[in-house]
Amino acid sequence: MQNTYTNPVYPYVTSDDFYAQSPTHHSVVIVGAGPAGMVLAIDLAIQGIPTVVLDDNNTVSVGSRAICFAKRTLEIMQRLGCGQRMVDKGVTWSHGKVFFKDKLIYDFNLLAEADHQLPAFINLQQYYFEEFLVDRAMEFDIIDLRWKSKVISVNSTTHGNEIEVQTPDGNYHLSCDYLIAADGANSQVRRMLGLQSKGQVFQDRFLIADVLMKADFPTERWFWFDPPFHANQSALLHRQPDNVWRIDLQLGWDADPEYEKQEHVIRPRIQAMLGKDAEFDLEWASVYTFQCRKMDNFIHNRVIFVGDCAHQVSPFGARGANGALQSAENLVWKLARVIKGRAPTTLLDTYNIERQHGARENILNSTRATDFITPKNHISRVFRDETLRLAEHLPFARTLVNSGRLSLPCRYSDSPLNSDENYSQGNPVFNTTLSVGTVAKDAPIQQTGSDDWLINYLGNQFTLMIKVSEVITNDLLLQLKPLSAIEDLSILVISDIALPESINALATVVHDPKNLVTKRYDLQHESAYLFRPDQIITARWRQVSSEKIHTAIKKALGCELETAS
Repeated sequence: MQNTYTNPVYPYVTSDDFYAQSPTHHSVVIVGAGPAGMVLAIDLAIQGIPTVVLDDNNTVSVGSRAICFAKRTLEIMQRLGCGQRMVDKGVTWSHGKVFFKDKLIYDFNLLAEADHQLPAFINLQQYYFEEFLVDRAMEFDIIDLRWKSKVISVNSTTHGNEIEVQTPDGNYHLSCDYLIAADGANSQVRRMLGLQSKGQVFQDRFLIADVLMKADFPTERWFWFDPPFHANQSALLHRQPDNVWRIDLQLGWDADPEYEKQEHVIRPRIQAMLGKDAEFDLEWASVYTFQCRKMDNFIHNRVIFVGDCAHQVSPFGARGANGALQSAENLVWKLARVIKGRAPTTLLDTYNIERQHGARENILNSTRATDFITPKNHISRVFRDETLRLAEHLPFARTLVNSGRLSLPCRYSDSPLNSDENYSQGNPVFNTTLSVGTVAKDAPIQQTGSDDWLINYLGNQFTLMIKVSEVITNDLLLQLKPLSAIEDLSILVISDIALPESINALATVVHDPKNLVTKRYDLQHESAYLFRPDQIITARWRQVSSEKIHTAIKKALGCELETAS
């Protein structure tokens, strides 16, 4: 096999904690330096929270593994400072095609709407993604990244945690207020605490192969049901950087994983797909059995589970890594405010509430995709095949075809942190698909004549966005003045007109050159949206008032949950 990527080897360094006479205490310890663990550490560092990250390896992932990163993930990465690097290296795509046997059934576009900063999806090998995250983490003095450091015991109580760490120098002990487990589907932290992740194992096997070749296929997602080159099974083709192509081939439950991973077995399968004259090299291959499962509770005492150790899905729909990063982002802003004393500890319970919802949604979509792709009986196969035949001509049937419902931002419509929507005469006040509990939608803006994007002004703290399209009144200025003094709140004014200089001392003023912020958020004069630090809409009003905003921020910080408990 030929490799286009050389794994970095990160040095093991003896920690000062190894020589301590008693266990050194830390606020947050993260187990696992994969995508979820590194995103947690970087995001916490941006929030001013130091972390220790322990990983039993000293490199990034071997093989491409997760390759498909959604727009929401790219927005998170942009906020963390490495989104553009991912886009620059990755292969951007938004189109896909679905085939049945030897026919193109239909195609689709995931981002038909123009004027977004980031693409619908990019393909990027996980090893690049992890390398970019490690590079970014090394820019923060308050991230203590320790390689070749394996957690071998965990003692967890309601007051904190004690752990034992195994290193090349020997073992030592640490204590911490919060231990975040991000150590993957086979989590040793979960095992040591005697906890379970429950769910379904799908009785099928898939070959995942990375093929190095120069090909003129378009940069699209191609999925085949029952193709002539792989009869009665499914196949997927995706382009990655460096002329590497991801090929997934369904093998069936009876396939022998060790046999199927051998190059002399893989080559004829790939040759049948690409044509007998195709020239290619294999870079990496693996055989997977897919599972959909989750823990009943992502919080155990002061141990918090994130990513695959908390919830695991099949790769159809790219919901694994993308879901994990939404979980990490959801946790960080809450944990940071609890640690800083700005929110009650009950706020952390909403991580479990919201991300249990997200995990159930991902598992449901992943299970449905797997069931459609791999029918379990004759009747199921007949239904699937007839659906595919109808989909060639009838748009309604295309909504029933499931080759993997691709990852979308999770909606927290029922979150206890949301402020109630306002209604007028039985109709919603706002005429937009955006609502409380949904993630912000990007749009182009301008500040002082320079082009920019709305999403870049949201996140890391609460943000109040206000529309001003008429002469600003003294009453509105009086409402904004006390709000500008709130430490954890920024004010963003979307203005169509020239504003008095005094407003610049209270808020950041930007313009809406294409009127798309106004349109996408259905803004009128003095309409206001309140965004959480993870860019989720937590409240909105047709007319702003400082009292409403103070109340909404307190609710979003979980203060009402503390009162209820």
